[in-house]
Amino acid sequence: MRYITLLRGIGPTNPNMKSARLKAVFEGLGFRNVRTVIASGNVIFESPARDILRLERRIEKALPEKLGFNSTAIIRTEREFRALAKRDPFRGIRDQKPNYLLVTFFKDHRPEICSVIKLIEGKTPDFMRKLEQSHGKQLTSRTWKTVCRIVRKVDEING
Repeated sequence: MRYITLLRGIGPTNPNMKSARLKAVFEGLGFRNVRTVIASGNVIFESPARDILRLERRIEKALPEKLGFNSTAIIRTEREFRALAKRDPFRGIRDQKPNYLLVTFFKDHRPEICSVIKLIEGKTPDFMRKLEQSHGKQLTSRTWKTVCRIVRKVDEING
């Protein structure tokens, strides 16, 4: 089974959050064919395990032990990710300034929130703060471009 993990709060400026280190942690957990997609905490891996909640807990436990930081791990199956891309919730909306297309994923597997932010009217951190006030912190967001990059990476893996 192929999974996509979206880690909350991962940034490329912290050396402990680099893609190679994340990849090593996932491989150390016994996951196979581990790949990262850009340095924002997107990890593709394979595992025979089917219990997503247990997989998320294993990853969340390993990160502070191995890399010294806590993060929320949100896992989706390859099928779920492909279905989102195929549905294309932003169809007909230009993915360029001032539009900022954002998909918010929830740990409890409720449906994603797909948002169009006009950067001339506000900033992404303001939007994220409002999301957290409404829905808590068990969520993470990715740009639509990142979602599409993840799907392209899965396509590369599949050959």
